[in-house]
Amino acid sequence: MPELPEVEITRRGLLPDLTGRRIDAAVARHTLLRYPLPTALDRLLAGQTLSGIDRRGKYLLFRFDRGTLVVHLGMSGSLRLVSAAEPPGRHDHLDLVFGATALRLRDPRRFGAVLWRKRGDTEHPLIASLGIEPLSVAFTGDWLHGATRNRATAIKLFLMDSHAVVGVGNIYASESLFRAGVDPRTPAGKLSRKRCDRIAEAVKVTLEAALAAGGSTLRDFMHSDGSAGWFQQQHFVYGREGEPCRVCGMKVRLLRMGQRSTFHCPRCQR
Repeated sequence: MPELPEVEITRRGLLPDLTGRRIDAAVARHTLLRYPLPTALDRLLAGQTLSGIDRRGKYLLFRFDRGTLVVHLGMSGSLRLVSAAEPPGRHDHLDLVFGATALRLRDPRRFGAVLWRKRGDTEHPLIASLGIEPLSVAFTGDWLHGATRNRATAIKLFLMDSHAVVGVGNIYASESLFRAGVDPRTPAGKLSRKRCDRIAEAVKVTLEAALAAGGSTLRDFMHSDGSAGWFQQQHFVYGREGEPCRVCGMKVRLLRMGQRSTFHCPRCQR
């Protein structure tokens, strides 16, 4: 699943080409993703100018004259800039046409979402319920310590809870906890202030490293220009079950948490 770095990289890749351009058409080929596409999307968007693209968690917010198009890439989605004349593939469900260029949504599993919010409306409920941004100045060890008091949930699951912290999915939660030297099963409420400081710093360092590497490309994700990220080559533990830890040499172990695979080093993470 595209996580915060992949979504942010997508945003940065689209900004120079699309900001300030007028949209000519919206071409929908499959109207049911995670939710039905907005009714009459072409009529809603045609003639409007894109003023900017923001990100909130894993949501991309395309700011138009009369409202905001909210896009989530789901499990397997990607946005690419292609020639508007390029024939669509089987999983290419939506084109936003800007002259000779099309912004094309590809989503093989159709778990993504495209939603419309009129200008002047309050935030979409899916956005309003999101937690803190992990790359913001507000995300600190002090915040994490206060937010986890009396929480029995494991710290990895807390970091992956979008109502608490946004955008830190399975890959980056595993990698961050390795950097912090914390066992992913540790109850969040039992973490000391010092360990919360280490975790908050590790989350920021991990996400920044992923951004610098172009994100992680494991299955379907690609950048808006069709290129791939390579942060997976730097993974300390994620996807490395049975391989030696890059720090201590002990074999990386796999366990299941919240129905997701969790990778950790039993010696480095306590």
